[in-house]
Amino acid sequence: MAVQTRTDRRFRRAHVRPSRRRRSSTARRRLAGGSLVLFGVALAAFLLPGALSSAGFLQVTTITVRGNEHVSPGEVLALLGPLRGQNILMADLETYRQHLMASGWVKTATLRRVLPSTIEVDVDERSAIGLARIGGRLYLIDAAGTVIDENGPRFSEGGLPIVDGLSTGTDDAADEIRAQLISSLVTALEATPELSSRISQINVEDPYNAVVLLSDGPTLIHLGREQFAKRLREYLDLAPALRAHVADIDYVDLRFDRRVFIRPAEPGAKSPLVVSSHARRVEFQ
Repeated sequence: MAVQTRTDRRFRRAHVRPSRRRRSSTARRRLAGGSLVLFGVALAAFLLPGALSSAGFLQVTTITVRGNEHVSPGEVLALLGPLRGQNILMADLETYRQHLMASGWVKTATLRRVLPSTIEVDVDERSAIGLARIGGRLYLIDAAGTVIDENGPRFSEGGLPIVDGLSTGTDDAADEIRAQLISSLVTALEATPELSSRISQINVEDPYNAVVLLSDGPTLIHLGREQFAKRLREYLDLAPALRAHVADIDYVDLRFDRRVFIRPAEPGAKSPLVVSSHARRVEFQ
């Protein structure tokens, strides 16, 4: 026999509802906690910069310099000015990098923060390729014709050729075309030290013709604007035969294929002699 009982509706889930008062109280607590967190973050953001800027352990106390050979560490520190003692996080390193670039020796420079109190300075210096004669004085120049510094006893740049004709204006600025000619000449001869070591002077008054003077003779050698090493070797091969016919030579022009123009230095010589060169043999015309 089946027994049926009534279901007590009070225990149905649909009729069991959470208290509204408890839910509202929890939401208010969460909102208050979130507000406190936001307030704390805002307060920290407001106070932290001031606290860090006045923190003694973040003041720059050490500046290390690397990559310098000609510019001394003392010169680097003088160019950086009041960087020492500043807050390492607040210092404008780009401004101080520009100060460092004021040195003619400094090609590029990098300043790097090393917490808590060190600035590392990496210097890339220019390389001197010659001594430009400007305004009666000699100045070290790089491959771009940039004046690095006035030549002096503290620079041991022995063996550099003297360069004339680099500056043609009244402001003593290097002419770009002439500077490029010097750079091409020096670069071409770097691969052959036996040739580059013999260059005593370079003249680029004609921006399309490099004229060199060797350390062992007064003859001017016209090399043009290309094939510098090839033409200089040709001159050295022909020099004994040339001097066998002309003892004192003013200049030799090697800019023309298979023909060499020479001008005697004797008084009264007006027009250059034309010499045909074939397989290192000399035939005067």
